[in-house]
Amino acid sequence: MSTGTQLHLVWFKRDLRVADHAPLAAAVAAANGERRGAVLGLYVIEPEVIGAEDFAARHWEAAAGALEELRGALQELDLPLAIRKGGAVVLFEKLRAGLVAAGGALTVWSHEETGNAVTFARDRAVGKWAREQGVRWTEFPQNGVVRRLRSRDGWAQVWNVRMGAPVVRTPDKGGARPWPLKEAGDIPTAGDLGLAADACEKCQLATRAEGWRQLESFLGHRGKNYNREMSSPLTATESCSRLSLALCYGTLSMKEIAQASLRRLAELQQLRKSGTPEDFRLGALRAFVARLHWHCHFMQKLESEPRIEFTAFVPALDALRGGEWSAGHAEKLAAWAEGRTGYPFIDACMRSLRSTGWINFRMRAMLMSFASYDLWLPWRRSGLHLARLFTDYEPGIHWPQVQMQSGTTGINTLRMYSPVKQSHDQDGEGVFIRRWVPELAAVSAAFVHEPWRMPTMEQERSGCVVGRDYPRPVVDHAEAVKFARASFTVARGSADVRAATGEVLRKHGSRKRSGRKSAGSAPTSLLSVELELDLGG
Repeated sequence: MSTGTQLHLVWFKRDLRVADHAPLAAAVAAANGERRGAVLGLYVIEPEVIGAEDFAARHWEAAAGALEELRGALQELDLPLAIRKGGAVVLFEKLRAGLVAAGGALTVWSHEETGNAVTFARDRAVGKWAREQGVRWTEFPQNGVVRRLRSRDGWAQVWNVRMGAPVVRTPDKGGARPWPLKEAGDIPTAGDLGLAADACEKCQLATRAEGWRQLESFLGHRGKNYNREMSSPLTATESCSRLSLALCYGTLSMKEIAQASLRRLAELQQLRKSGTPEDFRLGALRAFVARLHWHCHFMQKLESEPRIEFTAFVPALDALRGGEWSAGHAEKLAAWAEGRTGYPFIDACMRSLRSTGWINFRMRAMLMSFASYDLWLPWRRSGLHLARLFTDYEPGIHWPQVQMQSGTTGINTLRMYSPVKQSHDQDGEGVFIRRWVPELAAVSAAFVHEPWRMPTMEQERSGCVVGRDYPRPVVDHAEAVKFARASFTVARGSADVRAATGEVLRKHGSRKRSGRKSAGSAPTSLLSVELELDLGG
């Protein structure tokens, strides 16, 4: 590149697309307006990120597929994507210094990111470097999360405005000069990066093509009974949107999904008015749009208070599970993590999650509740295990939800799921259990939810002797939740906890008033919804 080049660097993080990408569009426009402007896309493989305790090989494999697709999409625009491994600040400074030596300059464009503590610290370091070196770094919001939010009042309206704004136009082919790369950089495998083997035979792709396929099929037919079928793992795989990976890796934008959903909602309302038969329920789609709002509502909690990745919203409630980590804790955590708690529905959900990288929301909540109340495990330990299993791990949703299901927010109802009740409610005939816990394949529906109740002759007949072929329950659910409930009741009654809870509600609570509208009155504008979701027990 000739002397004096102005390099506009588009730093891709978890926004692996070219459509509705404000930083890319702005970089292309800025470079096009300069005589010596050029554009380069960059993705940085950061050792601190891939080496963090919440990262797993399945996360990289999902990102790698999306990166391959992104590189192709940028090539269609005549723009390059460089893949580099190292610290972001070190790489940026090397690039800046080389440009300055040649009489050029560097400008960085990116989306804001609400990530874990590692990426939060990284972004602060990049900001400090940019200020010290006089580099202009422009960040754009990617969803409804508001940076430096002072009050939750009016937050829903901001979300509505952002989601209702026009989708950012994809730059034209040849819209700006590309930065010439001698070596674009290969996209390494998880093994190349030294990540531990992580069998996820049925993991979903995070590509934009897969995201669009899921969105179109969900809005077309799969989601017709969404709010009725999202709770059972038998029906949720098909009836849930399955868009969490596309949102997590940014291959689809929240705005694209929200606007497509609202167009479909308006279409359904029009069909209903005209008397045209349509089996897609309005209530189902309204429930889905509510979940889009909920997605950003929870991410806002971590954005506003990053400490909650490590410490409880109400620290005094964290102390309930205090004490030294023991061999007993480790044994219980291992039994839960490996799907051998002796509770078939818990074990089936965990084994399914390990194999597929995804499970529906109610089952996520149940798994966390069981670890926190039945096993009385510290939420951070069990939360980390789930983070590594979820291919769609989104820190801003994950850690507030982990705390919510563990009782440490102070503002949410204690949800102590009965694994047997949930098993009967969500998998009455034991189909899901038998699929994922083959030890119970021949056990009858009368005992598949509670195999420890089988008579001895029935155990021998089914080839499943409890304690030999399948473990006995690791804890007694009734006794465990009785202890947990009593412990929280005492703790929540203290003046200090009540005061801390009030502060959590002031800072993070939904401002939505309760009350529901009928499906027939669903608006076609973006919805402000009640976020205290009733997940049952």
